Amino acid sequence: MYEKISLPLSRHDVQRLRAGDQVLLSGELLVARDAAHKRLVAALDAGQDMPVDLRGQTIYYMGPSPARPGAVIGAAGPTTSGRMDGYVERLLQAGLRGMIGKGMRAPAVVAAIRAHEAIYFAALGGAGAVAARHISAAAVVAYEDLGAEALRCITVADLPVTVVNDCRGGDWYVQGRQQYCRAET
Repeated sequence: MYEKISLPLSRHDVQRLRAGDQVLLSGELLVARDAAHKRLVAALDAGQDMPVDLRGQTIYYMGPSPARPGAVIGAAGPTTSGRMDGYVERLLQAGLRGMIGKGMRAPAVVAAIRAHEAIYFAALGGAGAVAARHISAAAVVAYEDLGAEALRCITVADLPVTVVNDCRGGDWYVQGRQQYCRAET
C-alpha cells in the first residue's frame, strides 16, 4: 500500500518513513545528474549564490530523453545513484532532504543520510516511460549548457518510489534480502 506524500518533504515525513515504505510523491522535484551536482557543489564551496534553494528539496537523479511532440518530457527513469555519492554530504549540509535514484549507496552516504535526517528513495529502473506519465511540467532552471544533465524542476503527481535508506539507518536493500535468507543449519 502506498502512502501519499506532498513535496517538499517535511522533517516529519522523513522521520516517520521507514526503509521499505512505498510512497507516491506529488509536487515539485529538482532533477540533476553528475555534471549538475559537480557545479552545485563547486558553487557552494566557492560561496556563490545557488541557482536554487536546496533547503527541504528532493533531487531526482534522472536525465530525461527528448520529449516527443506534445509531451512534457521523454522517458524519465532514474540513473545510478552511486555516481552522485561524492556530492551528497555537501548537498545535505546545504539543506537537501531527499534523493531519488536507483541502486545502493556507499556506507558514507548512508551515514550522511542518517546524520542529516534525510531520505533516499528508489524509483523503478527501466520504467522511464511509466515515470514520465507522472510528470506534468518540466523546466530547466540552471546549467542549460549541460543538455540532458541540466538542473531542472519537474512537477510530479503520484510518482511511485520506495524508501531505501531512512533517517534511522534502515537500508531496504539489506533488509529486503534478509527476509529471504535461509538460516544456516
